[in-house]
Amino acid sequence: MTIDIQGLPTRSALRTRVAKQLTEALRPLGAKPVTAKATFFAERGPGIGVRCALTVRLPYRPSVRVEHVSDTPRSAFDGSFATLERQLAKYRERLSERRRRPKKYYVAKRLLTAGLAPGEER
Repeated sequence: MTIDIQGLPTRSALRTRVAKQLTEALRPLGAKPVTAKATFFAERGPGIGVRCALTVRLPYRPSVRVEHVSDTPRSAFDGSFATLERQLAKYRERLSERRRRPKKYYVAKRLLTAGLAPGEER
C-alpha cells in the first residue's frame, strides 16, 4: 500500500495522523495494489480556507476521490476522511454481496437434489 501526502510539512503531527488513518481505513479492503494520495492546498481568495483532496486507487474499479474545504487542514482532512469512509463502506458492501450470491447452477442443483422442481420452494 502506497500513501502519498502533499502540501504538509515533512515532520508534522497531521502528516502522521493522515498516514495512520488512511492505512487503517484501507487495510480491510484486502486489495493489494492500493494507492492513496492526500493533497492539501490553500484556496485562493480571502477567507476560503484549506482544501483536502483524498484519492484512492483500487484495482479493477474507478478511483475514489473526495474533497472537503475548511478553515484548518485538520478539519478539512476530517471532513474528507468521513466521506471517504462512507464511499469505502459502500465498496465493501458491494464486494460482500457479490460473494454471497450463489450461481444459478448451484441454486438449481441444490433444489433438484432436494427433490423440488425449480419453481417450487420449501
